[in-house]
Amino acid sequence: MTAATILPREDVARITARALIEVQAVHLRPSDPFTYTSGLKSPVYVDCRKLIGYPRLRATLMQMGVGAMAREVGLERFDAVAGGETAGIPFAAWMADLMGLPMQYIRKKPKGFGRGAQIEGAFKEGQRTLLVEDLATDGGSKVRFAEALREAGAEIAHCFVVFHHDIFPDSANAMTRHGIALHTLARWSDVLKVARAEGALDAADLTDVEAFLAAPLAWSAKHGGIDRIDV
Repeated sequence: MTAATILPREDVARITARALIEVQAVHLRPSDPFTYTSGLKSPVYVDCRKLIGYPRLRATLMQMGVGAMAREVGLERFDAVAGGETAGIPFAAWMADLMGLPMQYIRKKPKGFGRGAQIEGAFKEGQRTLLVEDLATDGGSKVRFAEALREAGAEIAHCFVVFHHDIFPDSANAMTRHGIALHTLARWSDVLKVARAEGALDAADLTDVEAFLAAPLAWSAKHGGIDRIDV
């Protein structure tokens, strides 16, 4: 196992926010909103997959991720790491490598051929699994991945993401109701703080983003998206 980088949460959040801005993973487009998988319209999109193209940066973030789990949970609380199809797979692989644990990945639905498997990799019933994803919005997909792991016989109580939008007050609570604690390196408040302090993003666009973050469903509905989220 590689030594974890254990830093205070505030330092981790600042470094992560700066990294996302640095590699242009934060996209602002208020005049032509993005559409999330849920149907939510948003003036902003965070693409954590950009991080896979920057080896030094991603290594630092993953070390801080392992450090966050050590700080908040403990490293001997897990027997395996699992990533959700598809964006969570590389992050889960890096985390598993640093933690010295086996890794699986979870399909969005079972294969319709062969073994019909939904969990891929060397799986042991009863394993205490850390679910890893790139980001979380409303928490719905994380709950579905966790349910698939539980149906296969795994124990799942923790989920790690690089970035949590943290725009729906009930998202983390919904995961808690399903017995899952959510851990993250950075949230929108962290990105906005760094962007404002360093003048890294257009100030007018940031104002639009802040309006969206204050009332995401109302902003979405006004721009042709959904007006409710069911988790």
